[in-house]
Amino acid sequence: MESDFLIVAIVDNRIGVLHKIASMFSRRGFNIETISAGEINVPSLVRITITMKSDKNTADQLIKQMEKLIDIVSVTVLDPEKAVERELALIKVRIDTPDDRSAIMDYANIFRGRVVDVAPKSVIVEITGTPQKMNAFIELASTFGILEIARTGITALSRGKESIPIEAENLGE
Repeated sequence: MESDFLIVAIVDNRIGVLHKIASMFSRRGFNIETISAGEINVPSLVRITITMKSDKNTADQLIKQMEKLIDIVSVTVLDPEKAVERELALIKVRIDTPDDRSAIMDYANIFRGRVVDVAPKSVIVEITGTPQKMNAFIELASTFGILEIARTGITALSRGKESIPIEAENLGE
């Protein structure tokens, strides 16, 4: 039975690491649902968050394969019930009338988003939150006409004191 998996990899900040990881998924016939990457508090490292759908045995195999890649410092599967997940979306919505603009601005406020650009025939809204929140706003805004969407993909941290250990002996050059 397929489930959603939230995989966090701490990797060396080197050219081609993200490509190696994505290629490994592709070679094994798996689709990455979302992927986000960014530097962490150790300048030579990057945190990559990947979401995918898979059965547990296959996900375990993929994680073992990831751990074998030379630039990987650590790989962890986060329990979605014990993690804080967020995503950012920029959504450009078509505006035909002043009432449309007002309605979209009201929706943005309800979703705790903010309007970041206003043009004569469009508005860009920034929304941060769970993927479900993004999808709900997009569904509402689609009645006006979505012109463009850019989503960052999920990033996540474990709740509480728990964190991914980064041991000194695992650090690259």
